[in-house]
Parts: sequence; structure tokens; C-alpha cells
Amino acid sequence: MVQVKICGLTDPDTVRRAAEAGADWIGFVFFERSPRAVTPEAVETLLLSIGDATPVALMVDPDDALIDRVTALGIRTLQLHGHETPERVAEIKARTGVQVWKASGVSTRADLDALAAYEAADRLLADAKPPKDADRMGGHGRSFDWSVLEGWSPAKPWILAGGLTPYNVTGAIALTGATAVDVSSGVERGPGLKDAAKIKAFITAAKSA
Repeated sequence: MVQVKICGLTDPDTVRRAAEAGADWIGFVFFERSPRAVTPEAVETLLLSIGDATPVALMVDPDDALIDRVTALGIRTLQLHGHETPERVAEIKARTGVQVWKASGVSTRADLDALAAYEAADRLLADAKPPKDADRMGGHGRSFDWSVLEGWSPAKPWILAGGLTPYNVTGAIALTGATAVDVSSGVERGPGLKDAAKIKAFITAAKSA
């Protein structure tokens, strides 16, 4: 069955409802410029509502101090969504001993080759590239040409992200063969405002694919 990550949650009720709907992972965004940004102090409370879902900390070029604060909360999965090099990913993995995912924008086969170079990562996340004037890497509701994924067989498990919604996720899974998907803006009623009904619909659609 396809695994689902719901990312960018900021309030306890939505966290609880996402977990109850069957989310495998729930993502918390530790990046100030995001409309979905949270603080370690806030996440300490949000984790009380997470149920059986696994928390994931999304960070952008984090320093060791932030990583230490986040892992001190008990979060054992870090999603790196910045310009981290393969060497930096390996360093974080070795230093923390937690799961480390590497996300990157994709538009060409060369981008996939570059993403596959992150040998230390436990998972890879193929996302759409941000608009040229964007001040953050993800969460823009944009998809990419999924046909570039045809025949892609990275050595690590991977997750499809970028522009997914309850209405296109089934087709995206069928086209790409993804066994895990990640959504943020596609289940919102406004920037940073999650819609519980859309979350449930997305999870149902993905897991029925």
C-alpha cells in the first residue's frame, strides 16, 4: 500500500485528524519563511496528537544547533530540503543516527541523477523546482513532468511530491510507480491552512491506488 506524508501541519486538531485518517508520516516545517513554519516549542505540543504516525522534521540548510533542538523532541526523521551537499547529508546522518531524507527539485533526468548521488540518505524525495523568485524550496503547489521518472530506479526508497492533490494523486502514482507520496499545499484551503476533509480524501485516494 502507498505510504502518505502530510506536511506542514501547525495545529493539534489537524495533526490528530491526519493521523486518524491514516497518514504514515506527519511533517513539521522548521523554516521561518514558510507559511507553515513551526517552532520546536510548538511541535512539542503537536506531537501529543500524532497517534501512530511518524513525525518528520523538514529543515532547510539547518545548522547543528537546530538539528539538536529538533532531535531532542524525539523526532527521528529529518527531511533536508535545502542545498545540502551529499557530504553534509552524510555528516548529519553520522552525527545524529536518525533517518535522513534528502529532497530536491526535479525537472530533468540530470536532476534525478544528482538526487541519486545522496548515498547516505535513507530516502530521496523528488519535488517540483520552485519558481525563480521563490524564497523557499517547496510548498508551492507545482508539479513537474512526471514522465522524467520513467525507468528511474534509485538505490534508496523515494517519495513523490510537488503539486499533488486528492484529484491527481491516483494518476500520479499510476504513471510514476511511486510507493510513497507527500502533500502540503494540495490539501489546504489557503496558504498554511490545512483542510481536514482534503487530507482524508488525499489519503484515501493514495492508498486505494
